[in-house]
Amino acid sequence: MSSQKEKNERYEQRVKNIGGPEHDKILDEFKNSLHSEFAAYLNTCAHCGLCADSCHYYLTSEETENIPAYKLSLVTKVFKHSYDPFAKKAPRLFGARSLDKKMINEWIDVLFGRCTLCGRCAINCTMGINIPYLIRAARGALASAGLVPPGLQSTVDTALDKGNNMGISKEDWLETIEWLEDELKEETGDKQAGLPIDRKGMRLLYTINPREAMFFPLSISAVGKIFYAAGEKWTFSSENFDVTNYGLYSGDDNAAGIMSGRLIKALHELRCIELILAECGHGYNSNRWEAPEWLKVKYDFKVRSILEVIYQYIKEGRIKLNPELNKERVTLHDPCNLVRLGGIIEYQRYILKKSVQDFVEMFPNRDKNFCCGGGGGQLAMTRFAERRIKAGKLKAEQIKKTGAKIVATPCHNCIDQLMELNKHYKLGVQIKTVSEIVADAVVL
Repeated sequence: MSSQKEKNERYEQRVKNIGGPEHDKILDEFKNSLHSEFAAYLNTCAHCGLCADSCHYYLTSEETENIPAYKLSLVTKVFKHSYDPFAKKAPRLFGARSLDKKMINEWIDVLFGRCTLCGRCAINCTMGINIPYLIRAARGALASAGLVPPGLQSTVDTALDKGNNMGISKEDWLETIEWLEDELKEETGDKQAGLPIDRKGMRLLYTINPREAMFFPLSISAVGKIFYAAGEKWTFSSENFDVTNYGLYSGDDNAAGIMSGRLIKALHELRCIELILAECGHGYNSNRWEAPEWLKVKYDFKVRSILEVIYQYIKEGRIKLNPELNKERVTLHDPCNLVRLGGIIEYQRYILKKSVQDFVEMFPNRDKNFCCGGGGGQLAMTRFAERRIKAGKLKAEQIKKTGAKIVATPCHNCIDQLMELNKHYKLGVQIKTVSEIVADAVVL
């Protein structure tokens, strides 16, 4: 019996046997995660249904469970049953339901399995309800009782236990950097070119998505080449280099705070000035916007996306680009956490227009762009893989309409999902990070 199969069976058994103390823990955690503004949201939905047309799940499969207002209603019903005295007396009249085993199963299936927390429903909500926040709060309540789907929880556990979500050892990380550095020296023709690690007093501490070290080393090489061309003073950390934070997706604020806290620790220990986040949508949202809340701290340093840094290099003339080196048509996928939820919108567009000959937008784009389907921890939860691929059909159609040969996206979660969509929907495109495209255009 496989380890994953055993985990799934133990999980199903845990859900089946959950008892009163766990119910109370879930409800207490949910209540504690809500302040007055968000509690008010739970009584605000007008049931207009406009959010349905904003959700890639519903637009690709018109099931009631895929409507954001329905997802929200599952949370609202439990809130009313638990905390509204009138709803407790007459639950049917007020649309209240207890958090029984049936509802717990529905929370797991719908709130984890039919939502990427992409936020598109929130910007289209006529009442201004932050639906993803409330869904995440409910996920966090389930997390407190150990009810996060095993694939997603395993990713969180690996990051907590091993220091990064791929479980890469320090030795393997250093070895990877060593051979990538040799390649950079060969490409630049400069024996002084390098990928510095644990160098103190540098301006920038650069982080990566561990999947780059395991499967996409060209992403690391690309940024190293850009830093070299710009004459930047920067370093990696040998211990804490993981920009990802799946605690954002599981709803576990404590675990999320631990992961983000490690990057802050590394920055202070190495006496760097800025924390630079790799092309990772949820990594940016987690470490730039959410971590100060999780950790209850005020940053005494700058946190920026690598896109902001590259933009600055181009504007200041620190790197020279030749767009003729990238002749194929390129389109851009906007990661939800980076763009809609993170505010990094125009930097990547400016960069690509300077780096390629033929850039074309998808429609809709920017903060209105559709989720690719890979966020919200979906890539880690294999039990929902069929839905994830189906929900990605909308993105596949967007890509086809552009006629592009290359899809750029500044997020490795998106890259993994887009690669699966590329294969499933036979798109015939290449998927690249923005940094890789820039590196191809850099004139040394």
